[in-house]
Amino acid sequence: MGERTANVENGNIGNTIEGLARVIADRRQASSETSYTAKLLHGPEDRLLKKITEEATEVVMACKDNDHDHIRYEAGDLVYHLLVTLERYGVSVEELAGELDARRR
Repeated sequence: MGERTANVENGNIGNTIEGLARVIADRRQASSETSYTAKLLHGPEDRLLKKITEEATEVVMACKDNDHDHIRYEAGDLVYHLLVTLERYGVSVEELAGELDARRR
């Protein structure tokens, strides 16, 4: 479990996801020696896939503890690692949005 973020204010999820996705895409050009994101994008596939499993489990455990701040913190980790996964496998956030939009029709 990581240290919880202090003084969190509400934001715009669309802007946040789009901005984070751009940063993650830009990290493709970064050195794996200096960028954790580049390491996940270019390193062994299992390293990233294990992180998805780990973060999803941490969200579940935070929910079991009914700890609001911890749920938010771990969900942030999960979304970040999910966005890295999408980037690694060439699925854009626009495609993801289209998938989700199609499901609510």
